[in-house]
Amino acid sequence: MFNGFGCKGGNMSPELSWTNAPEGTKSFAVTMYDPNAPTGSGWWHWLVFDIPATATELKQNAGNMDLNIAPAGVVQSITDFGKAGYGGPCPPEGHGFHQYIITVYALKTEKLGLDKNANPAMVGFYLNSNTLQKASIVMYYKR
Repeated sequence: MFNGFGCKGGNMSPELSWTNAPEGTKSFAVTMYDPNAPTGSGWWHWLVFDIPATATELKQNAGNMDLNIAPAGVVQSITDFGKAGYGGPCPPEGHGFHQYIITVYALKTEKLGLDKNANPAMVGFYLNSNTLQKASIVMYYKR
């Protein structure tokens, strides 16, 4: 869970792993999105890209940029919390279950050409323009 916005959690990104990337994969990206946030546009919790094609995982807490756990060269850009890196779940109290969709993208480009200041819409545009395949898992959480 996020630590802020009324939530008191460890704000640790989950450990993720993947296998069987499609032929032609030159990099990966990972996003975490809550479509149920009461914003009219959902809430982006994590945007990680330029993950090397040789990578098969992100270790737990790789979203904490101060720890340098993510693979070298990885970019973590601005979330809807207004800063780069991972921002954990923090749905409004009593708002019911929220979906947290974590997606791993296999990309046909080595670099997206964006930096840590890229907003979620721009990252999404570049991801969708360069996706070979993607896979998602959904977690549910409420307060």
